[in-house]
Amino acid sequence: MDCHCPKKLFMFLLSCIATLLSIKNNGPVNMATTLTNVGLNYGLLGDNLPSPSDVINLYNSIGITKIRIFDPNTEVLNALRGHHDIELTVGIKDQDLAPLAASEEAVNGWFATNIEPYLADVNITFITVGNEVIPGPIGPQVLPVIQSLTNLVKSKSLPISISTVVAMSNLGQSYPPSAGMFTAQSREELVPVLKFLSETRTPILVNIYPYFAYASNPVNISIDYATFNAKSVVVEDGEMQYTNMFDAIFDAFVWAMEKEGVKDVSIVVSETGWPSAGNGNLTTPEIAAMYNGNFVKHVRSGKGTPKRPNCSIDGFIFATFNENEKPVGTEQHFGLYEPTDLKPIYKLF
Repeated sequence: MDCHCPKKLFMFLLSCIATLLSIKNNGPVNMATTLTNVGLNYGLLGDNLPSPSDVINLYNSIGITKIRIFDPNTEVLNALRGHHDIELTVGIKDQDLAPLAASEEAVNGWFATNIEPYLADVNITFITVGNEVIPGPIGPQVLPVIQSLTNLVKSKSLPISISTVVAMSNLGQSYPPSAGMFTAQSREELVPVLKFLSETRTPILVNIYPYFAYASNPVNISIDYATFNAKSVVVEDGEMQYTNMFDAIFDAFVWAMEKEGVKDVSIVVSETGWPSAGNGNLTTPEIAAMYNGNFVKHVRSGKGTPKRPNCSIDGFIFATFNENEKPVGTEQHFGLYEPTDLKPIYKLF
């Protein structure tokens, strides 16, 4: 039941002090747009997307101060110049991992080309090494790149965290949450990464999608449980009680880490969301609005999960836009906004 988020607690106390000072000097603040840990994924797999500058203006208008991009896109990075209030997570393309894993010099070159030119006026806070490549054939390439980049940013005294993004496919067992356990391949590829992140006090980024679990078994999984809408306990796991699937999935990953001796690595939710179309009555704008709206409330509550109570969660909703170059079906309908006119598909922010 311990809460392993001392760094977050310190930052929370600082933010509280800053807020109190702001209230004293400037009057009441809008809590909907401050002290929020919710960010948005900014994908680019579409042929009708608005310009990056228009997207940044959208983020500013709805109070989003954290975004994640999947590669160091120069147009997006240039559009972010001067927007120091927006914290940026930048991904490394999966296909770039092999040469970077083989050469520290290649890592230095990648950083000099893709990150260094923007450090003065873009607030880059995270670099993620690979997107859901563990477990898999290029999974072993992740750790050496993380190590090289960590050494590099440390040598430059830069406040940039280096980590990777993983999916729930790393779990061989997840129910009940306390039975959470990594697969054999994940133990081989992910656990060394987690132990290194423990040494550097850096979070692991995890994609958590209750939608996919619900869609695979809608007869036996309650829609209310999947969308944070259950009014009573659905899953009892020893002393821990679960009213929503998100917490259960999150905690299963925590239990799996602890079984490998990793107890002090925090989790950032790099992706979560619900499609508004593509799978019949399981994917409507109303259900998507319910899930994402309740996720935002859950994160902003700061209550954490049964396994890690009172630990605030940082999370990124997937995604900003419907992207028409993703695979046909639900994958094209996770967006909050239509790309052609920037109108919300449903009201969230």
